[in-house]
Amino acid sequence: MKNLILAFACFCSSFLMAQNGIMPTGVITPPEKVRFTFEKEYPKKVPVWSIEYVGDDNDEIRYEAKFNADNNTKALAVYDNLGNLKAYELQIPLSQLPQKAQAYLKNNYSAQAIREIAVVVDYKNKTTYEVGIEKENKFYDVVFDKNGGFDVIIQKD
Repeated sequence: MKNLILAFACFCSSFLMAQNGIMPTGVITPPEKVRFTFEKEYPKKVPVWSIEYVGDDNDEIRYEAKFNADNNTKALAVYDNLGNLKAYELQIPLSQLPQKAQAYLKNNYSAQAIREIAVVVDYKNKTTYEVGIEKENKFYDVVFDKNGGFDVIIQKD
């Protein structure tokens, strides 16, 4: 009887979470179109898939494939539910960041604050650089344009 009550409580809480727009994320298996596109673009790469709900009402689904581009470099490919590539993110060392961006970081943050650096190419072929920063126990993405010019800081949850 206790198991039945517990199962019912879990069902109700899951239903309420879905009603409030709280969608679980985690490791998933994407649709065939998405997997096919990934395998075509990145043959012999083994992704770890996750799902993210985006948009004004969390009404758009994005499938994220995290994988090793090579032995030392991590990458992320983001697809919509039709298998269209929406963004590609590649981890890079500080030395590959444009000089202008390196100077900005040096003037505004300690070297210990920098957690990760990536070059991002979106579906419009727009290139940006994102630098993950930790400051006062909060995480931020400092975004630079393709020439290394400062664009925006985004606080992460």
